[in-house]
Amino acid sequence: MISAARRDDIIGALRRGTVPSAGLDALAVGIDSFAPTLDEELATVSSGRGGFKAVRGEYGTGKTFFGRWLQERARAKGFATSEVQINETETPLHRLETIYRRLVERLGTADSSTGAFRSVIDGWFFALEQDVLADGSIDANDANALLERTQALMEAQLATISKTAPAFSAVLRTYRRALADGDNQLAEGLISWLAGQPNVAASVKRAAGIKGELDHFGAANFLIGLLTILRDSGFPGLVLVLDEVETLQRMRADTRERGLNALRQLIDEIDAGRFPGLYLVITGTPAFFDGAQGVQRLAPLAQRLHVDFGTDRKFDNPRAVQIRLAPFDQGSLVAVGKRVRDIYADTQPNEARLRRVVDDTYIEVLAHAVAGGLGGKVGVAPRLFLKKLVADVLDRVDLHESFDPSQHYKLTLAETEMTANERAAASATSVDDIEL
Repeated sequence: MISAARRDDIIGALRRGTVPSAGLDALAVGIDSFAPTLDEELATVSSGRGGFKAVRGEYGTGKTFFGRWLQERARAKGFATSEVQINETETPLHRLETIYRRLVERLGTADSSTGAFRSVIDGWFFALEQDVLADGSIDANDANALLERTQALMEAQLATISKTAPAFSAVLRTYRRALADGDNQLAEGLISWLAGQPNVAASVKRAAGIKGELDHFGAANFLIGLLTILRDSGFPGLVLVLDEVETLQRMRADTRERGLNALRQLIDEIDAGRFPGLYLVITGTPAFFDGAQGVQRLAPLAQRLHVDFGTDRKFDNPRAVQIRLAPFDQGSLVAVGKRVRDIYADTQPNEARLRRVVDDTYIEVLAHAVAGGLGGKVGVAPRLFLKKLVADVLDRVDLHESFDPSQHYKLTLAETEMTANERAAASATSVDDIEL
């Protein structure tokens, strides 16, 4: 049984046609087989090494779902996580400073699924104070002595970071002083700069003795600094998901080439041990990995990511650098529909009616109808199917005692509610009027 809060989060997201931010283990269908290998690889990362995994799948196979399911699983093991969607304008892959900024904005932990950056930094300083107090030589009420000893310990901890990211260390020192002096405005500005935000006031930069904005090379060093802070704060590591990397194929040629090369460099630097504690995951379509406008344009990258998928899917190797997600079939669609029905109905006042009216047979009929309205392409159907199941069927059964979807509900699929891929799959003759 899941909590009421997780239930509301799952159902609310599906009602809106989006991927839930929590409780994804309750919806996972067909990806459980990856869990043991992923757990092993996360354990390796927690020992101070880096890791990388490429995830391939057509639209509708659940790449975004897989990434968020993995993040939720990693947070439960104590990892910090973040997700960045790659696009040409906001987060091009070749500009690591924009990736770093979005990474920090969406940094999550077990206590907070996003926006956890400042709490991580403050938690690191708190851990330093606790280490100072643990030796018993400092009175906890002596603020000056505690600050001085903590400062000394901080300098020792920052020695490693200073070698690669001196500006990162300088800002942390000034941030610590600003907190001690009660200068919250300066502290906020310093955290913003540390997070890679642009347009930080010049006065804030002068206070820390830094200049300019964060660039691509500085961001790589800041990522190392963040990994060090996480490790010293007790986090086993960071899981970073770069979603929709296939958008590189639609970018200008020069942007695409630089993005592919940046990905190759990231993989090589992870292998070389430059990012200890980082588990990097990218998601993309088969066309991105195999097509002429994707990975194949850069031979060294293609060599690193090549996996032979010529054998039967049941013999796939989950330990390989690249794994593939199975497309949704009718059985998978029905299975996830039943899970959603059970999550919706469990412990609710109208549970008996919900289970009776929206029984397994009706879920099979609805799944078949939605898939049929999308040209029979079941792999494209999950989002719309679950949205219809929750918003058009389960909600109405819950709210109206006499509502029977078998009699009173006529499925319609409007182009305005579809994504581009769903519209492309939809049958021209049945998209607007599909009888159950």
